Amino acid sequence: MKKVFLAAGLMVLAGSAMAAGKPCEELKAEIASKLDAKGVQSYTLDIVDKGTAKDKVVGTCEGDTKEISYKRG
Repeated sequence: MKKVFLAAGLMVLAGSAMAAGKPCEELKAEIASKLDAKGVQSYTLDIVDKGTAKDKVVGTCEGDTKEISYKRG
């Protein structure tokens, strides 16, 4: 049973590491599609260097060196 939990934990960590390594444009498109599906209008998503976002950060990409910031309006 311990091995099952260990394997599940490792898969979760691997999945989050892979998401951080995603190309920013690909992740930005995925986030935009989710926002559009929820009916969100009048928003901007910007790709910025990590730590420089002035708005809400909704994702990290390219090896955790960039962030995608979300601004409504």
